[in-house]
Amino acid sequence: MTKTNKISELPEFDMAEILKTDEDIANYLTAVLEENDPAELAHALGVIARARGMTEVARASGLTREALYKALRPGSHPRFDTIARVCAALGVQLTARPVHS
Repeated sequence: MTKTNKISELPEFDMAEILKTDEDIANYLTAVLEENDPAELAHALGVIARARGMTEVARASGLTREALYKALRPGSHPRFDTIARVCAALGVQLTARPVHS
């Protein structure tokens, strides 16, 4: 007989816990960028910032922790200069490549 698990009994998944290396972070960010969803990009940057430490990322980006949380919360639409500052603080860069049809 197989045991069934209740959803409420499953551990909560946190992507920030598995982003251990710069390569993990770059791969995750690349996958998110391929989805072409600005809200998901803001969310992913928030996840990466949590993986690196919000206080450190805030300091490196020149933003307050509160402003960083606000800019990267779900449903936010941060300005590009904020995204660029956060990416620089995280040590990643956004790149463009041609789309082939």
